[in-house]
Amino acid sequence: MAMTELAQRGLVLLGCGRMGSAMLAGWLERGLPARAVWVLEPGPSEWLRGLEGIRLNAGLPDSPAAVLVAVKPQTMDEALPALRHLGAGETLFLSVAAGIPLGKYEAILGRKTPVVRAMPNTPAAIGRGITALIGNGAVDESRMQMAESLLSAVGEVVRLDSESQMDAVTAVSGSGPAYVFHLIETLAAAGTAEGLPADLAMRLARATVAGAGALAGTADESPEQLRINVTSPGGTTAAALEVLMDAETGFPALLRRAVAAAAARSRELGG
Repeated sequence: MAMTELAQRGLVLLGCGRMGSAMLAGWLERGLPARAVWVLEPGPSEWLRGLEGIRLNAGLPDSPAAVLVAVKPQTMDEALPALRHLGAGETLFLSVAAGIPLGKYEAILGRKTPVVRAMPNTPAAIGRGITALIGNGAVDESRMQMAESLLSAVGEVVRLDSESQMDAVTAVSGSGPAYVFHLIETLAAAGTAEGLPADLAMRLARATVAGAGALAGTADESPEQLRINVTSPGGTTAAALEVLMDAETGFPALLRRAVAAAAARSRELGG
């Protein structure tokens, strides 16, 4: 139903960088006609310019079903006012810009404008992302379902109970991929320190983290149980986990501090 309305009334994509491009590719793969998409992007990629049927930097429809805001937060004050004429109407505004609260959109577009704020993450580029969303008071269930339909093109979608949870979401899933990438870096470096060639250590680290993540995502057991399953008492894994699970110096304390720092910075940016 949502895709039908989008195909009939049109979809505007404000900003088409990495995240916007990933979403656009997902929508087209799901059958959204290219002619139903208007893209506003001052520096279009070669991929975007090569898409047949897309309305690139052209005149917009009078009342599109949705506008997806995918510009960088620092350009929001310049880009969003150009779409003020679409506010306070039937058009849903769906933003994936980090750190911008719902009140900011309402101040520019009008309080009656249905706005959904979303926080995706970088695995969306391969359709494996997870996006948390929250709507303002003008968003009804049908518009929330439309937002979910658009965001599910790049992965899993979850609803939040309140906007106050968005800072924690940003710190866990929004910034989280960088923590995992750093884990790969440091695991490979540790392997090199134990005598492995650097390229072999990196290959082992990348495949191990990717494989463990895939297993955690598909297994019926919890991550805790999966850890227990591969830990033999008195074995090599147990020796490593004794270090990693130390309450003061291991992962528990380290990740609490890291997530708290990211959440605090998110609150600062949103303020």
